[in-house]
Amino acid sequence: MMRPVSKYVCCFYAALLVIGLAACQQTPESTVSDVATDAPYPNLFGELLGKSDEEVQSKIDTAWEQLFYGNPDSQAVYYPVGDDMAYIKDIGNGDIRSEGMSYGMMIAVQMDKQEEFDRIWQWAKTFMYHEDGPYAGYFSWHNSEDGRALDSNPASDGEVWMVMALLFASHRWGDGEGIFNYSEQANDILHTMRHKVEEDGSLATNLFDEETNQIVFVPTRGRVSEFTDPSYHVPHYYQLWAEWADEDNELWADTAVKSRAFWKTAVHPETGLFPDYAEFDGTPRHFGGGGSHEDFRFDAWRTGMNIAVDYVWFGEDEWAVTQSNRWLDFFAEQGLDSYINQYTLDGEPLSSDRSAGLIAMNAVVALAAPDHPQRTQFVQALWELDIPSGQWRYYDGMLYMLALLQTSGQFQVYAPDNTQ
Repeated sequence: MMRPVSKYVCCFYAALLVIGLAACQQTPESTVSDVATDAPYPNLFGELLGKSDEEVQSKIDTAWEQLFYGNPDSQAVYYPVGDDMAYIKDIGNGDIRSEGMSYGMMIAVQMDKQEEFDRIWQWAKTFMYHEDGPYAGYFSWHNSEDGRALDSNPASDGEVWMVMALLFASHRWGDGEGIFNYSEQANDILHTMRHKVEEDGSLATNLFDEETNQIVFVPTRGRVSEFTDPSYHVPHYYQLWAEWADEDNELWADTAVKSRAFWKTAVHPETGLFPDYAEFDGTPRHFGGGGSHEDFRFDAWRTGMNIAVDYVWFGEDEWAVTQSNRWLDFFAEQGLDSYINQYTLDGEPLSSDRSAGLIAMNAVVALAAPDHPQRTQFVQALWELDIPSGQWRYYDGMLYMLALLQTSGQFQVYAPDNTQ
């Protein structure tokens, strides 16, 4: 039986909101020049497990080959279409999601796989992008394999990860023409994120709430745009946009500050867990749809990853270390070999299943927990994890692939001077 959030926790959230709002008056001080692009990114497989560069690269390449070019019935999530397109498929649900397409693009640019990147991007732009209508400038959040939109409304995280992947592609490979002018495409999406209401607010909203400057769950008028998803907060991306975007740079800088402050209001003070969905003040939000999303469920796994990568790239706040230690403490207490995939915020189990995606995310969290006593065991668990296969390989597989790159130091910032 689920336990309600206690009165103590609600008060804690309120107190932290006051602190967070005060912090939001600041602007981020770090710039891309402060990111450790000239020094190696942490490679925990080498540092903690003693793995050679060759062993690490082999691990990553093997995962890529299986998830992108393995058996299409049991291993792959990447499916080529014709001579110039491909999609990432959610096998369990039988559809193509902007979330998975954006992850596929990010994985491809990080691995210097331009052909796969361009194929995924062209499918997304051809079948998911709204050229006109109330959602013009956004992408439908899921489509059928024949390209038909199953839902026209966007999922905010898809747009966010696509933009970041496009900017990295521009800096790593250079801009091409048409839809392969990566930086132009990224800036077009960024413009829609901020100016949708000015141009056509009949149905769609901006991707970021105008009062709180936080990312909304879905940019559609009504209750879905009146709360947020903690795992959608990626201040390390927003801070890069503050430097690289063609417009709204001060707003993007403020968004990074607001998201870091928001995390402090949304986290449970003892377990370190986040809800799937939350109000803009951090209070857990219940929103049906097959599960109690005020709890720590599948979306929330990614919040630990985002906090850790933000810390590695920018190191803005030592709170990230405190939080990552608290997160790992919780899972270590549940049993390193037995913790399950869903909990109430105060730590009551909600399933009996283990998930490769969460095991992968916990290894990434170790990046921001340099002194945690079980740090090595969390990283070892990722190293020993089988590459996800079977019916649920999509989400687990994408998080597994991201985790390998992040934990090995191969999830990096590609700034404009990186162009080859």
